Amino acid sequence: MSHKHITVAEILIDIEKELRELRLWEFESPPEEALASTQPFAIDTLNFPQWLQFIFIPRLYFMVEQGLPLPRVSGVKPMAEEYFGVLSLNSAALIMHLDAMDKLLTE
Repeated sequence: MSHKHITVAEILIDIEKELRELRLWEFESPPEEALASTQPFAIDTLNFPQWLQFIFIPRLYFMVEQGLPLPRVSGVKPMAEEYFGVLSLNSAALIMHLDAMDKLLTE
């Protein structure tokens, strides 16, 4: 496993931790139809934290576990800023971890 894969896994752990601390972590998965969305960030079927939990995090963990090539571009931070900008949640740490992932994957 490459150093980059390990770093991705570490950041994913941080993202999950922040979602839990913000009480945005859900215990039940959305229906399969919601997860099958073809829209960016599954915006038509999931909210942003659901997309992170049920699509983004599992896909990257799978890539890490299988040693697959990682995405070469990531732009999750702007979506997070847009989503959380109107909410009264202390999402700064979550956005910081998403920014770190964007930078790591886009290097």
